[in-house]
Amino acid sequence: MKGTTRASFHITALFALAALSGTAAHAETEAEFYKGKRIRMNIGFPTGGTSDIFARTLARHMGRHLPAPVTFVPQNQPGAGGLKSANYLYNVAPKDGTVFGNFSRSIPLEPLLGKKKLTKFDALKFTWLGSPSQEISTCAAWHTAPVKTLDDLFKKELIVGSTGQASAATVYPKVFNAVLGTKFKIVLGYTNSVTALAAMEKGEVQGFCAWGWVPMLSRRGHWYKAGKLNVLFQIGLTSHPKHKDVPLILDKAKTEDDRAVLSLVMASQTFSRPFAAPPGLSSTRAKTLTGAFTATVKDPKFIQDAERQGLEVDLLTGDEMLAILRKLYATPKAIVDRTRAAQK
Repeated sequence: MKGTTRASFHITALFALAALSGTAAHAETEAEFYKGKRIRMNIGFPTGGTSDIFARTLARHMGRHLPAPVTFVPQNQPGAGGLKSANYLYNVAPKDGTVFGNFSRSIPLEPLLGKKKLTKFDALKFTWLGSPSQEISTCAAWHTAPVKTLDDLFKKELIVGSTGQASAATVYPKVFNAVLGTKFKIVLGYTNSVTALAAMEKGEVQGFCAWGWVPMLSRRGHWYKAGKLNVLFQIGLTSHPKHKDVPLILDKAKTEDDRAVLSLVMASQTFSRPFAAPPGLSSTRAKTLTGAFTATVKDPKFIQDAERQGLEVDLLTGDEMLAILRKLYATPKAIVDRTRAAQK
């Protein structure tokens, strides 16, 4: 009997060990991980601007494309054109797929062109989700400003509003001044495009120089139709197909080097609303998150919701964005150095 009891004990123990081994070996599925999770969307802008609206629209729809039901929690973390958000996502946010966010289009090029002491990330190591929009921007002046055309900008000063040093509304005018000889004067301190435009209407500043065509026409179309805005030029590598009559600032480049500097700075127009997750995600988690982002931006319900709010949807995937960034970071040093100097 004792032998039988001992044998039974060993058999029972073996079954228990096998059960424990099976539990330990069980790999948590993506559905199991995400079920019931709170997904924090870190928005690098104050509320009310186009990038904030894009992020919150994405949050309303992206849950349908994750493996299990989740709750999205949008949180605004403005500062330095999104540099604060980028540094947070890269260095502080959990690297598990529960946090991602957005920031200004100029931020991905900050390690290459900006203030390196303030930039605490490697742009090529982010988990890039992509951009829901690729925009052609404008530079517009209020109708009472002395600058009425692009040619006027080479003779008269135009005071423009911006948020911070890393904002596109600061970077672009600085580079245009240094490379082309325009006469922008930049006033910093506005919280977002909404407050900068309100300042323009009140006469505190005279223009705004990083304004997408679609946001401009959807939110301030009444200004445009009433002749209260003079659109001076377009900012991009190509003109908007619907506005060929408005000059492209790139065409003012006098030399190939000038053109190369302008192209490097304005390449960010192709990822005009960048979204990223922290680096170091597992390949499975990164695939889940980037796949959900892409599926959301292609979703007819998302597109309908975005267009209802005057947003222009034109997907750039995370892989496409990373490929563009790798090419930009391979720019010859002489062009990079000149571009950096132009932004000071």
